[in-house]
Amino acid sequence: MSRGVALVTGADGGMGRIHVRELAKAGYEVIMACIDEAAAQPVMEEIRKETGGTFHVMSLDLGNLSDIVRFADEVKSRFPSLQILLNNAGVLPSHAKTSVNNIEYTMAVNYLGHYTLTNLLHPIMGKGTRIVSMISLSYMIAKITPEMFTPKTQREYDRFKAYANSKLGLYYFMLDASEAWKEEGICFNVADPFIVSTNIIRMDNKVVDTLCDWIFRPLINTPEQGAATMLAAAIDPQYQNVTGRIFKNCKPAPHKKRFYRNTEQRKLLRELTLQILAENHIAL
Repeated sequence: MSRGVALVTGADGGMGRIHVRELAKAGYEVIMACIDEAAAQPVMEEIRKETGGTFHVMSLDLGNLSDIVRFADEVKSRFPSLQILLNNAGVLPSHAKTSVNNIEYTMAVNYLGHYTLTNLLHPIMGKGTRIVSMISLSYMIAKITPEMFTPKTQREYDRFKAYANSKLGLYYFMLDASEAWKEEGICFNVADPFIVSTNIIRMDNKVVDTLCDWIFRPLINTPEQGAATMLAAAIDPQYQNVTGRIFKNCKPAPHKKRFYRNTEQRKLLRELTLQILAENHIAL
C-alpha cells in the first residue's frame, strides 16, 4: 500500500535519482519534476525496474514563474494530497545568466523557484507532510542584499556568491515557513549534504575538470552519501515531528546564531521576494 505522494525537483540528477529510488523503496508514489521530461524518462524506467514503484515524470522549469504556476496547478488537479516535497534541484552556472523573468538565474532557480513552488503546493499539504530543501555549507558566506536578484554582467558575476546567496535564501525561507505552518503539522527542514560529487561542481574547463575528477572527487561525498541527509529528514521515523532545523550527517544540527537570529536579513528577503512575485503577478 502506498504511503502517499512524494515530489522531487531535479529528480533525474545525481542526488535526485537516489532520492526518487529510496522514496519508492519506502512505499511512496513519486512525482519526478524535471526540466527535460524526455531525458528523465530513461532514468524513471531504470528506477521502476529496480523498485517496482509508481512514478510520474512531469516537466518543470524552476527558472520560469509561469511554468511553476502551470506545474503546481497540474499537481493539485491530479493529486489530492502531498506527503513529501524535496526541493532538491539546483544550478551553479559558470557564466552569468538571466531568467525569463529578468532575475539572476541562480537565485531564480535555486531559491525563488522553490519558494514559489512550495507555497503554491501548500494547499495540498497537511499534518504529517515533510518538506526538505537542499542547502549547502556555502550559505555561511552569503548575505541578503537588495541586488541579489538583479541580473549580472559577466564581469559582475560570481558563481559561488550567487549560489551561496540562493542557499541562504532557502534557509531563511525554511525558518519563516516552519514557524508559520507548524500548527498545521507540516514539518519543514533543510539539509546540508556537504560537498558532493555531482555534475553541478563542473567548471566548464577541460583541464580543471579532469584534475577535479582525478584528485578532488575521490575525497568528497558520493551522491549516495550526500542524498542520505535529505532522506533522513524526509522519511526517518524518528524525525517525523522535527521542524525548523538544519540537518547534517543525517541528523539535526545546531543553528549558526549569526544567521538564525538575523531577523533583519530574513525580513529583507521576504520583502524582496514578495515584491518580485507581485511584479510578476504571482499570488500565493
